[in-house]
Amino acid sequence: MEHLIQHFRKDEQPFIEKVIGWQREVEDRFAPKLTDYLDPRERFIVNSVIGQSNEIKIVADGGFLDAERQRMLIAPNYFEPTKEDFQISIFSVNYPSKFVNLKHPDILGALLSIGLNRGKFGDIHIDGDTIQISVAQEIEEYVAMNLTSIGKAKVQLEKVDEESKLIKMVQEWVSKSYTISSMRLDTVLASIFNVSRQKSQNLINADKVKVNWTIIDDTSFELQEGDIVSVRGLGRVKILMTEGRTKKDKIRLQIGRLEQK
Repeated sequence: MEHLIQHFRKDEQPFIEKVIGWQREVEDRFAPKLTDYLDPRERFIVNSVIGQSNEIKIVADGGFLDAERQRMLIAPNYFEPTKEDFQISIFSVNYPSKFVNLKHPDILGALLSIGLNRGKFGDIHIDGDTIQISVAQEIEEYVAMNLTSIGKAKVQLEKVDEESKLIKMVQEWVSKSYTISSMRLDTVLASIFNVSRQKSQNLINADKVKVNWTIIDDTSFELQEGDIVSVRGLGRVKILMTEGRTKKDKIRLQIGRLEQK
């Protein structure tokens, strides 16, 4: 286990300890453990730490097809999970769309403002005027009663029970190569988003940059292959791979830029 843990960053150690606790709980109780919504990096850690074995199975679901944030079931191998076991509810948000344009940050902010922990709700999908959110079943009544406005717009929530009515989001990573001097966060951002080094540092210092869904305020933070980097207002990229160095000792870097279809 120590050999495995050293491959993760120090700031991920507390979550790793939590995962180890989940594993022990399942082994001791011989019963499934349902997590809150986890981002892709957290799910990668769960799969890496616990893995698949003869004793334990790991499955995930976020309500939507290919959801980014998903709940995980860590269960004894005998357990056969159903959709209902993930305890997920999908709400459609009804609002005066002719007069108001609601965006992802507006909805996220409204959910957090009613006291929700980020682990208790998943993806927010928007397709034109249609908005749907995935929430943990244990808080669905609270959300329905308390989420009555988003910004200045009055809203009502309606439960979506038919899978055919769910918004289907299609994402594609478009790859491109860059030549950079180092894997420092500020250096990579400046190159990828075509901004000055000072501008990239300002974005980081203003808490507008996340790596693997966590705000990073250290301009010298070292990126690694597989990292997901999102910058508020500029977009999201994935560090796909490093492809060696040039004759001038620059790093050849391949990144993927997220595009919605």
